[in-house]
Amino acid sequence: MKKTGVLQLAGWAALMMMMTGAAQATTFPAQPVRLIVPFGAGGITDLVARQLAQQLGKELEQTVIVENKAGAGGMIAAQAAQNAKADGYTVFMGTVGTQVVNPLILSKISYDPQAFVPIGMVTGSPYVLAVRSDLGAQSYAQLVNLARQEPGRLNFGSAGIGSAPHLGVELFKLIEQVDVRHIPFKSGGEAVSAVVGRHADMVMDAIPVIMPQVRAGKLHALVLADSQRSFAAPEVPSSAELGSPELRISSWNVLLAPPGTPQEVVVVLGEALQKTLAKPEFKTQLEQQGSQVYTGTQDEYQNFIAAERSKWQRIVQTAEISLE
Repeated sequence: MKKTGVLQLAGWAALMMMMTGAAQATTFPAQPVRLIVPFGAGGITDLVARQLAQQLGKELEQTVIVENKAGAGGMIAAQAAQNAKADGYTVFMGTVGTQVVNPLILSKISYDPQAFVPIGMVTGSPYVLAVRSDLGAQSYAQLVNLARQEPGRLNFGSAGIGSAPHLGVELFKLIEQVDVRHIPFKSGGEAVSAVVGRHADMVMDAIPVIMPQVRAGKLHALVLADSQRSFAAPEVPSSAELGSPELRISSWNVLLAPPGTPQEVVVVLGEALQKTLAKPEFKTQLEQQGSQVYTGTQDEYQNFIAAERSKWQRIVQTAEISLE
């Protein structure tokens, strides 16, 4: 084939790729979008995902279906999302566990956290430390004293080894120098139910997960792990005002696409996400539950992840947390 023929074919191929990409961006989404959540129903990630799915679906003019894939600290869901077809019809709700902690506590993981394409940050929510109503600890100081008096007697539930709720209590243990045993569950909702049912003594999780049980009289909320009180739980003192400012932890969520997802599709998803996050009713709904809307560029996301990795690496190493 002559050189001019080869060049013409290459030109046509490039043109067809451009036209295909433009057509894909124009028609996307032409079918429902699947949102994979790495934990079971009832936890903060699931709650945020379902609210996001409803509003994001309106912006995309398509149904967004939440699919819970719990287990293995979020690895089952992360692997499924990474291996999904990179066409924009599968997105993933990344968390501190899937994007930061798993690589710190495992020598081998079944997915690459850095391979995902960031669509945008979604929310963050400070954690509340609560105990069962009949434990006998009515304040943070009383809980610390009780734990120190009988090392190893108290236990706590979490959404699983290496989950943010697990690390939150490990941070509490390090700061207060107490010995509290860990009981892992598949989700934050299960852990809270265990404490309500008196199968565990304490639990730490986000405001939307903890406070309904507190207001029902089934749990006592002792401290909010943040620098100041929350609008959604004004009755709960912050860790800063109780003299433990180092006790700060929040759950956060980021929307991600499988590796190789076309940039023009990511742009469509990103624009729909930013419009959703900007809705006053969406922001108000989240704030009333104790979550804050996060926004930012892809570069800001990378900077955020780097800071989180540094923070949790210290805690994981000090607490000697490992799944190996």
